[in-house]
Parts: sequence; structure tokens; C-alpha cells
Amino acid sequence: MASWAEQLQRELAGRGLAVASIPGKGRGLVAARTFFPGEVIISQEPYVSTPNKISVGSSCDHCFASVNLRKCSVCRVAWYCGSACQKEEWKLHQLECRAMAALPEDRKKMLTPTIRLMVRLIIRRKLQHEKAIPSSGIDNYNLVDALESRILFPYISEVDENQLVLYAQMANLVHLILPSLQLDLKEIAHTFSKFACNAHTICDPELRPLGTGLYPVISIINHSCVPNAVLIFDGRTAYVRALQPIGKDEEVSISYIETAAVTKKRQNDLKQYFFTCTCPRCAKDSDEDAILEGYRCKNQSCDGYLLPDSGEKTYTCQKCSISRDDEEMKKMRSEIQMLSDKASSFLSSGSSMYKIIEQIQRKLYHAFSITLLHTRETLLKIYMELQDWRTALMYCRLTIPVYERVYPPFHPMIGLQFYTCGKLEWLLECTDDALKSLTRAADILRITHGTKSQFMDELFGRLEEARAEVSYRLSSRDGHDGSIS
Repeated sequence: MASWAEQLQRELAGRGLAVASIPGKGRGLVAARTFFPGEVIISQEPYVSTPNKISVGSSCDHCFASVNLRKCSVCRVAWYCGSACQKEEWKLHQLECRAMAALPEDRKKMLTPTIRLMVRLIIRRKLQHEKAIPSSGIDNYNLVDALESRILFPYISEVDENQLVLYAQMANLVHLILPSLQLDLKEIAHTFSKFACNAHTICDPELRPLGTGLYPVISIINHSCVPNAVLIFDGRTAYVRALQPIGKDEEVSISYIETAAVTKKRQNDLKQYFFTCTCPRCAKDSDEDAILEGYRCKNQSCDGYLLPDSGEKTYTCQKCSISRDDEEMKKMRSEIQMLSDKASSFLSSGSSMYKIIEQIQRKLYHAFSITLLHTRETLLKIYMELQDWRTALMYCRLTIPVYERVYPPFHPMIGLQFYTCGKLEWLLECTDDALKSLTRAADILRITHGTKSQFMDELFGRLEEARAEVSYRLSSRDGHDGSIS
């Protein structure tokens, strides 16, 4: 019988993929044929998954839908959107349900998503071992077992001692939930450390977090700050799609983190994965970081950005060479931070304060500044909540040029922002603008999200409605012009 590694390679070969050893990275996923933009490279159901908000029933345990939810009448923990999902989950949930139903209420409150993910992992492994549920080359516990763990990295000294103690405490809690099973607590603690490096946040089509899942094959894919593929979820099914042509023998890469950030921030965010990114973007010089940090020229009529002078406490504009004193900039940053701390405590009612913050930031930061971008994103959210569509549209339009600079051309964030822009323009009866924005959104999101989801059906429906309205107006105007002549 073939080993699990051979079975995996065989199944991946049928999909035009292979697992290969990548210098300096360990394992990686490599294309065995050419993939084109928008093409699904690989899709996978989670080995185990759980919603983020267990107690409040935010989504179905099986499909992650958020409508018609009903709580399991026995354990009072699991939620399902209907009998079909409950039946699909039953073999796994039956053992979990019995274990959770036996817990006293105070213990049920300790059922965090991570604890529940581990409980489900242990039960699924048991069921597959007993052949009560099927396994395959891309769906078996050996793939989980082979995942890298932060505890086994050569930088073990970097793992917080408190974190190791927490893993041990979590393992003990799992043992209390599943007392009838013979469990190796050390192995469970070790597996918890694998979650930190390998679990994926399951998001809805608009990239809002819904839950957590373990996708062992997709976890083989390495990170890049300039990825050639993107990971998007439909329900809890994960899809990796090509963002650009990927040639034979080329490594497939996705981004593990938010890439709209300077190199230092990105590298810091990647510390949890225990590697240093050496992608082309991280290896570049500091010019891009200078733009994204975004200090602007003191001359308000100049659109240049500032570069730090080596060995001096000044910054000089790369365009007109005017210098700006570091002390002046520190004072403005301090004022902005003080206002931000106050504003963050009351979001919707803090619109006027965030407007003041933005006004100060515009004097200090370049138009492509990430700091200014985040303030404008907050203002967009505030004005959407206030249903002030016109002001929301203004801020939405201001964010798009920055998105187009910091993300690859076909990135879901750009597509989603154009979609928001189009919906706002449609509400404000700016039909021609709405058509342009929705068209841009569809061109990008058909690559990242595919064309067959409910989310994309809604987008295509809005786009057709806008096209029909513009076409009707044009034909009405032409008819009117003809009758006058």
C-alpha cells in the first residue's frame, strides 16, 4: 500500500500540482502545469472547522450560513441552518454532542473556538481510524500530523514560556471534555501549537471573519507579500485561485497577512509563523516604504514624499529637496495619537473627531500614506453606519487609489472597494459612475471569487441593472433628440 505522502502526490498530480522542497522554506506547492488568472488551483473542505462565536449562534456549524439558525437541543452548543446540515455533521457531532452535553454550564463557557476545534480534530481522527467516515489522499490525519509546529522550530527560545503553559492547560481541558478517550496530553499541546501556524481564518465573500478551519493541503502553500494566488472561501470550502499566469514548475504562493503595510510591519506580523519573508517586495529598497509611511513635503503645492536623512534628525523631499524637522513631525504624530485614543472609544459618535484627525494627517502624510488610509477607512465605516451615503462615497473614492498602489491588480480588496463604491453611487443615482465601478468590481472579483457563488450572482445582478438603466436613459435621450429634429 502506498504511503500517505505518495497518495497525496498522486491526488495532487491529477490536479496539476506537486509538493516540492523549496530552498529556505521547507515544503511548498508547485504547479505541474500552467494555471491562468481566475482558475481554481486547489479547493479543499476543512479537516475540522468551527465558527468564531459559539454561544450566540452566528453561523451554521456545517455550511457557515447565518440564516434560519437553530441550536442543537441536546448539547445546546452547536447551531445548524437546517436538517440537511445537521445530518451531514451528525457522525462527527454525535460524539461531540454527548461530550458537551455532559459538561456543567461553567465548563461549557470555557469552550473557546480553539478548544472546540481540537475536540473535533480528535473525534474526526478516531472516526477515520475506525473507518466510520471515509479518508482520502487529501483528507486524512497524517496530513495534520505532518504540519509544522512552532514548538519544533529552531527558534524555540522565541516561543513564550507562557504560551507553552497555555497549550498544556488547553490540553487538560480537552481531556476533561473527552474523558472516555485515551489521550496523549503532550501530543495535544503539540497540536495546539500547529494551529497557531497552520489554521486559517474562514471569511465571508467580503473578507469578514466567520470562523477557523484546518486545511492541511492548503497549509503547504507558502507566503509571499506579492502572491500569485489568493485564498477565498465559499461557506467553509476554501478555494485557491490564480491571480496571474502561473507556469509549470513555479511555486504557488498566497499571503498570510495584510500586505498593505511597510516592510517592518509585514515582517513583524509574520513572526507568528517563525520565518522571515525574502520575497521581491521585502528585498526592495526603502522607497516604497517611504511612500507608504507617507510623510509629505512641507510645501503643500508639492506632491513629493520625504526620505530620512542618514545620521540627521530631518527628512528631505525626494522631489523638491525641502527638509522637514523631526521634532515638528513628532509633535504632530503625538497630537494625532492623543485624538485617536479618544476617538476609538466611541466610533459612530466620533465622526467629527476622526475628521479632525484626518485634517491633521493630511498636513503630515502623503496621499498614499497607510496611516491616512486607515483613518479614511474608519470614516467610511462611520458614515456607512450613519447612512450618510454621500460622505461615505467621498471616503470610499479616496481609498481606491491607495488600494491600487499597495495591492496587485487583481486583489479582492480592490474589487470589494469598487463594489462598495458602485453600491453607494447607485443609491445616490449616479448611474453612469455606478456602472463603471460595478464593472471594475466584476472584472476583479470574477478572478478572485469565481463566477458561481451567490455573492457573485448578486454582483452580476446589480451590474445588469445598472447597464439596463444606462441603456434606457441613452435610448430615451436619443429618441427625444430625434423627435425634436
